[in-house]
Amino acid sequence: MPQPSAPRKALGRPPRISREEIIETARRIVAEQGVDRLTMRRLAAEIGSTPMALYHHVRDKEELLVLLLDDYATRTLRRPELPAHPRERVIAATTAIHDALAACPWIVEVLTADDLMSTTALWFVEQIVDGLVECGLSPDRAVHGYRAIWYYTAGEIVVRTTAARRRADDDRATYREQVFADLDPSELPRLAQVADRWAPLTTEDTYQDGLRALLDGLLASR
Repeated sequence: MPQPSAPRKALGRPPRISREEIIETARRIVAEQGVDRLTMRRLAAEIGSTPMALYHHVRDKEELLVLLLDDYATRTLRRPELPAHPRERVIAATTAIHDALAACPWIVEVLTADDLMSTTALWFVEQIVDGLVECGLSPDRAVHGYRAIWYYTAGEIVVRTTAARRRADDDRATYREQVFADLDPSELPRLAQVADRWAPLTTEDTYQDGLRALLDGLLASR
């Protein structure tokens, strides 16, 4: 006698997901594998959902990156105690940005697109622009000054991070080190003079020195 077939299970609704879960999972993917590996399809697979379900919470990858920026700024970007002197306020605000981004360099990669930003971080931009105005720059020149400071800060982090990753992935002498080891003093006398110290000299943390020199140059045009 044939056995009755087992009742079919109802498929039911897919598990509910939250914006917080989306941000947390996206943050992990980016931190472990980089911004390029973050896609809506990949994110949905990690959460155990579908890309269509994600679109109920975030419009697209661009909005997701903005949410990540705000999430990181809210969690880690602390407003420092600002000095009274406007020049020192600029340095304090910029240094706070630099230190926060240096601890999470993938964010610099997102920010250098120059069209995405964290609204939470605008307080720091305000302090820098206001400090430059208080130092004697016009509002327009202060914005130009902020841009120069940001380019210097972002570039310093990108170059330092990329170089550190290169050294971690391969302990062989870099191409630059090989070239510097065989410089012709008659053609490049100054470089030959410091060739054996070039690598350690260029890995020293001189960010603060550069920032102060840049700021002095910007304010010299008052």
